[in-house]
Amino acid sequence: MPEMNPLKPKLQILVISLEQSLSRREQAAVELAKTKLDWRFLDAVDGRKLSYPIPEYPASKVKRLLGFELTPNEIGCFLSHRAAWQQCVENQTATLVFEDDFLLLPHFEHCVEQLLNHPNDWQIVRLQALLETPSDKLKSFDQFDLVQNHADPLGATAYLIQPASAKILIEFSQQIYEPLDHFLEHHAKHGQVTLAAKPYPVDITKVVSTIADRPNDRKPIKGFAKNIRSFYRWFDRTFSKDPWFPK
Repeated sequence: MPEMNPLKPKLQILVISLEQSLSRREQAAVELAKTKLDWRFLDAVDGRKLSYPIPEYPASKVKRLLGFELTPNEIGCFLSHRAAWQQCVENQTATLVFEDDFLLLPHFEHCVEQLLNHPNDWQIVRLQALLETPSDKLKSFDQFDLVQNHADPLGATAYLIQPASAKILIEFSQQIYEPLDHFLEHHAKHGQVTLAAKPYPVDITKVVSTIADRPNDRKPIKGFAKNIRSFYRWFDRTFSKDPWFPK
């Protein structure tokens, strides 16, 4: 008799991956084969093949309020995650969203099981980060802590999300105006709190994403350009019923 997977009724796992990224898909399959979890690929939106103008992406407004334009792959990445959120809502099942560039650490499966056994403790849980940030411990589990980060640790390669939160993120991302990982941490906008499991059970420090191509030389907005951006954000907060960057 086949071994039962206790997490199957509680969880769906979606691995966002470009259909043509065969080597990345093979590596993701190798990593997940280390677990007893069921999973499937979700074909990513290839931002390089999108036709402009993109209805969800108001380029001129993004440039004014963000200070720079998103790259095609950042837009495709966001659209891909929105598709994952939609499936989370449609299936009314907690969803583990992966991009196809990750390494699972030994406590990964145990961490996911513990979080699913305590669904009232979280809305969205980050399972990886590009940067280490200070945090407040909210609750201790066996082998990890559930924490609230003080700053954006970057990356969106692995996170758990509840259907109710996925629905809200969809509602607040009808227009794409910032990179996906920043949007997940944008609590003032959508009201959903992204917590984190530390130590992170997924390592992304040794891999490079193929569905997002944030430039390494993208510099912080400074000087006159920052003043102009601040003016446009003030104007948006003052006169818009739904400002993009509320305080």
